[in-house]
Amino acid sequence: MLRERISPNSISKFLRYLASHKQAESEGLPSLTDLSSELGISVAALREQLQVARALGLVEVRPRKGTRRLPYTFTPAVRQSLGYALALDDEHFQSYSDLRAHLESAYFYEAVKKLTGADHQAMKALLTQAWEKLRGNPIQIPHDEHRELHLLIYRRLDNIFVTGLLEAYWEAYEAIGLNVFTDYEYLTKVWQYHTDMVEAIYDGNYEAGYQALMEHTDLIYHRPVS
Repeated sequence: MLRERISPNSISKFLRYLASHKQAESEGLPSLTDLSSELGISVAALREQLQVARALGLVEVRPRKGTRRLPYTFTPAVRQSLGYALALDDEHFQSYSDLRAHLESAYFYEAVKKLTGADHQAMKALLTQAWEKLRGNPIQIPHDEHRELHLLIYRRLDNIFVTGLLEAYWEAYEAIGLNVFTDYEYLTKVWQYHTDMVEAIYDGNYEAGYQALMEHTDLIYHRPVS
């Protein structure tokens, strides 16, 4: 198996142990003292490796309940690294946004063909909610609907790395304040593209849906500066 060919130096002893003990999700992990003895590393070193695992979203540590392994998701690792990149220079968001656009483009056809009837109805419900917010008094920004619509389109992909990259994008989107952008004309254009895209997906006209996605994606690069 591939995991058996991974170099022992590529991940810590604790992470290797964690990956090889699936029962750690339901039964939890032994105490640090017992693990220290089993792995042949000090408790202090083990605590450091445990903190790394927590930051990566690999384990959950709860008082009086111990430590257990969590189902794997790529998002926490991307979140940590991307958050640091944005702290260094928020211009990094533009590069990450470009990566996200290419991902959505590359996986669009595969993703939409896997959507179910229930997914189609959920997308329509998000459109309804978004337009109600935009046409309400007071006007509200449908950011939650924006995020959920895009993630929903790709939810059936059997690829945790694509999903993780896309989820991290929306967290970064919020972190730099794009979720509070308030130009009304811009927002209505965005949601008209969303409407066109969802209707095309519902009708099975994936090419039209793809074109609406591409035009919508290009719109963010021409949004008015607040």
